[in-house]
Amino acid sequence: MPLRELNIKQTNEILNAILEHELAGVVRYTHYALMVIGPNRIPIVQFMNAQAQESLLHAQQAGELLTGLEGHPSMRIAPIVETNEHSIKALLQESWKHELEGVEAYKKLLDVVEGASVYLEEYTRGMIGQEERHQIELKKMLRDYGQD
Repeated sequence: MPLRELNIKQTNEILNAILEHELAGVVRYTHYALMVIGPNRIPIVQFMNAQAQESLLHAQQAGELLTGLEGHPSMRIAPIVETNEHSIKALLQESWKHELEGVEAYKKLLDVVEGASVYLEEYTRGMIGQEERHQIELKKMLRDYGQD
């Protein structure tokens, strides 16, 4: 089956949105790690710091693709709402919502690159899988708080 032509402009727009979302994740998860208190602090802080590092890696990957497609990476981050809710349950719920938004952004990219670039399609599917795995982990963590 022949590949369709890649819409580079639309691909770069979505990659920039992903870049901004992932950079917001760096800030979000770093903030959350700083705000965790209580007896489960250490493993939750480790989890949040790992999420921040992974968000940075994802932002860098999106930026590399952008520049590879002759795009210009954004210097902005996606809006971050500060709820001032810092219970572990609230932080995990907000994290879960952030991961949902990430999946949606990558699915938009998949709609554009599917059938046009095997490499971009495989990259995007892998990212969707990682974001969905994060959602599963967060839902499991939230079960302790009565969230199913």
